[in-house]
Amino acid sequence: MFLGVSTLSMDTKGRLAIPVKYRKELGAADGSGMVVTVNPHDRCLWLYPEREWQPIAQRVSRLPSLNRQNKNLQRLLIGYAEEVQLDGQGRILLSKSLRDYAGMNKQVALVGQGHKFEIWDADAWFQSQDEWLEEFRNPEAGLSEELANLAL
Repeated sequence: MFLGVSTLSMDTKGRLAIPVKYRKELGAADGSGMVVTVNPHDRCLWLYPEREWQPIAQRVSRLPSLNRQNKNLQRLLIGYAEEVQLDGQGRILLSKSLRDYAGMNKQVALVGQGHKFEIWDADAWFQSQDEWLEEFRNPEAGLSEELANLAL
């Protein structure tokens, strides 16, 4: 399970070192790869181990493409998806198109989301975090039924 937030430096070529504690679970040990794609809701990226990505890609690609929302989701998730491998120094290479989509600069935040990571521009992450906290503090921002029934 991928947990926590790590602030990392990305080099000018778009290489990002994955923390050692996550490399095995991301598939480095068995040689399987990872997939990076865009988050269609926020300007960040999703990083999946290939074994987690495959069922998602299959479900998304099977959606009826005559429905405009389905087609848009397919264009974003499948269209931007890129297979990546860890290099000898434990880095992945994020393409320019992915970095541009997420507005990434030198500092990024790697955010654990259970079965995947989100990769954010660090400044955007911290700004969004403040906005989310403010939303939770707003009593008029009603909770979804799922959140209202969630016991933490």
